[in-house]
Amino acid sequence: MRKGYDFSNARKNPYDSMLKKPITIRLDEDSVNYFKTIAEEVGIPYQSLINLYLRDCAASHKKLNLSWK
Repeated sequence: MRKGYDFSNARKNPYDSMLKKPITIRLDEDSVNYFKTIAEEVGIPYQSLINLYLRDCAASHKKLNLSWK
């Protein structure tokens, strides 16, 4: 490695806006276990599976039909 590097011509990462944002979300244990089970079957991390599901919901504009009684 060099002792010093010149970053004067460096560019900002063009993919920066597409990176994932870490958040904290509280989910019930049954939901997490459901996604973990499916994730093991398909061989991807459960957090990625949850992200894919949420992305699909957003892309298809799915909305919950909630009614509080």
